[in-house]
Amino acid sequence: MNARHSLIVAAVLALAASLFAQGPRRDGKWEVKIEMQMPGMTMPAQTVTQCVTKEEAADPLKAMPQGKDANPGDCKVSDYKVDGNKVTWSMTCEKDRMTGTGEFIYAGETYTGSMKMNTQGQAMTMKYSGKRLGDCTK
Repeated sequence: MNARHSLIVAAVLALAASLFAQGPRRDGKWEVKIEMQMPGMTMPAQTVTQCVTKEEAADPLKAMPQGKDANPGDCKVSDYKVDGNKVTWSMTCEKDRMTGTGEFIYAGETYTGSMKMNTQGQAMTMKYSGKRLGDCTK
C-alpha cells in the first residue's frame, strides 16, 4: 500500500471512530476488527482498541484520534440516520476527493458494519466488527 492509501485509511479510521460515538453504541472500551478490500488487494485485518467515555460519546469530535497525517476535519458527514439499532450515513472528504456511505448494526455489546468509499476512481470497502470489552479506565 502506498503512502497516499495509508493517509486515506487513517482519515477513514478517524472518521469511523467519531461515528461509533454517535450511534446507539455504549461508552466503554471497544475492540474493533477492520478489514479493508480494494480491487485486486485485500489488506490484513487490523484490530484496534478504543475507549469512549460518556463525555466523548456526547461529543463525537473528542473521540477522533489525532494523527499528524490524518485530516478527519476535512470529512463531512451527511444523511446521518439512526433507525433502531441501525446507523447509516454518507460522507465527503474534499481534500482527498473521497465519498462514501456506511452502515452499522448494533446488537447489545457488539456491532458489525461496513463503509464503501470511492477516492479518485479507486473503490474500497471496509468491514467492521466490534465488541465492548468493559468500562474505560480513563
